[in-house]
Amino acid sequence: MIYWSANSTNSNQQSLSGSNPKKKVHSGNANNELEWRDLEDYPLNLSQQEVMIEEGKAGSSWGKSEINSGYNSLLSRTLQVKGSKVNCFFDTEAPKILVVDDHAASRMTAAALLAMEGYEVIEADSGAAAVVLVTQKHPDLILLDVMMPGMDGFEVCHLLKQDEHTRLIPVIFITALNDRRSRIRGIEVGADDFLTKPFDRVELAARVKSLVRQKRLNEDLDHAEQVLFSIARAIESRDPNTGDHCERLVTLGQNFGEYLNLSRSQLRDLMWGGYLHDIGKVGIPDAVLLKNEQLTLEDWEMMQQHVLIGEKICQPLRSMRGVIPIIRHHHERWNGSGYPDGLKGNEIPFLAQVFQLIDIYDALTSERPYKRAFSPAEALSVMWEETQAGWRNPELMQRFTDFIHTYNLK
Repeated sequence: MIYWSANSTNSNQQSLSGSNPKKKVHSGNANNELEWRDLEDYPLNLSQQEVMIEEGKAGSSWGKSEINSGYNSLLSRTLQVKGSKVNCFFDTEAPKILVVDDHAASRMTAAALLAMEGYEVIEADSGAAAVVLVTQKHPDLILLDVMMPGMDGFEVCHLLKQDEHTRLIPVIFITALNDRRSRIRGIEVGADDFLTKPFDRVELAARVKSLVRQKRLNEDLDHAEQVLFSIARAIESRDPNTGDHCERLVTLGQNFGEYLNLSRSQLRDLMWGGYLHDIGKVGIPDAVLLKNEQLTLEDWEMMQQHVLIGEKICQPLRSMRGVIPIIRHHHERWNGSGYPDGLKGNEIPFLAQVFQLIDIYDALTSERPYKRAFSPAEALSVMWEETQAGWRNPELMQRFTDFIHTYNLK
């Protein structure tokens, strides 16, 4: 168990406790404190002064290998308690739990119960200290007291949930408050669960275990999504002629989606479609994908398969459900002459129709080996000709035209 006190005055300390009597490791002087070189590196937008204060209180012993080796061995013995339950549910190292409470008795009670369950426990006695510890120790879950001086639990939770690197860490509010207002505010700042003091050991263990498992599943899903985005970028890099096509589609998609007042989930799907719409081209040979001459009938039939390949790649991920219609149907046409399914009119999924306009507009306004970059007016003229030929949704095309006129005035 690692304890970080924000109240030491003379020398900085880390307290370690376990089956052996409690020991304290004293740090050296402040010259060995960890530092962030740039303001952007400060944890979760804490000010430079706040970081310096909290790191000074935390002590320089975190950075000393000789101290680390000492408390790591003690910590290892603490976690390998006979009858530990954590290893029954997690195949990797024991999950880290950060307990944040300004009252030592409450904090130590929670820490002791969690240690008995086999978790690695880290303690902090203030909100600011907790924020710094999160960036250093990357806990799997946070037990967070609501009422603390200075930065309270609501502020801490809000900071963590707004940051891309810490948003997946579950937060359980532990509080003596049991009123409706506190719970509503906790939900608003992103809390994942609530426990009321004094808490039951069995309930605490069950809730912690469930949320830690959920976090790891979410992380696996997040990693899978990132792999797909990496593949999509690699595919884009195969064709140097497209430039930053995907990035432009994401930006234009976000702006047009907001103009259409799409829901948050629709907006996300439209932006993800900007990256993933052509991911199926990973299965198209370079001889066809990068061919400079006009495609033969066989080449064209092979190229059309990229939408089906992309659909198969993304289908296993439930988070891609809203993106898959974009991937499969962004080459359909309003009159049914598109591919792969020859859908007509509003048979074509709405987001696929929206994305199609963005994709075509970007292609027309970008320079390619076989064409110059068209002006916005020229691109819209071409798209209206295609609309009159029956390829596009006339009503949506009018809204896109109005959007482009507004967008280009910004």
